[in-house]
Amino acid sequence: MRLFIDECLSPVLAKRLNDSGRHDALHPRDYGRLGEPDHVVLQRCLDESRTIVTQNARDFRRLVGATDLHPGLVILPAVGREASWGLLCKAIAAVEVEGTADQVMINRVVEVTVAGEVGFHDLPNV
Repeated sequence: MRLFIDECLSPVLAKRLNDSGRHDALHPRDYGRLGEPDHVVLQRCLDESRTIVTQNARDFRRLVGATDLHPGLVILPAVGREASWGLLCKAIAAVEVEGTADQVMINRVVEVTVAGEVGFHDLPNV
């Protein structure tokens, strides 16, 4: 998967994903983009076909819901780095069960609960 790890999450998540050799993940700290407004982050992710991974559910749900086509959103609960890693792995595994990210994530949101339950829904709703 091509992922953008939002700055509210640890850059270690992007490193671990990249180190796996299976994913292409960016964190804004790693390329001098800390502090960019969410709408700029969204546009960059649209341009680069990157699924956004964030804990900022309210703002990103609103932003992607206003676009006609987006490469997906993964919403994690506000937990520590290790717990975030485990929940992100569960989200990725759930996507992979459904198919490739290109097939599964277009205009979809994956939300993960603190308990590790993974849910999918369309956004915007069609």
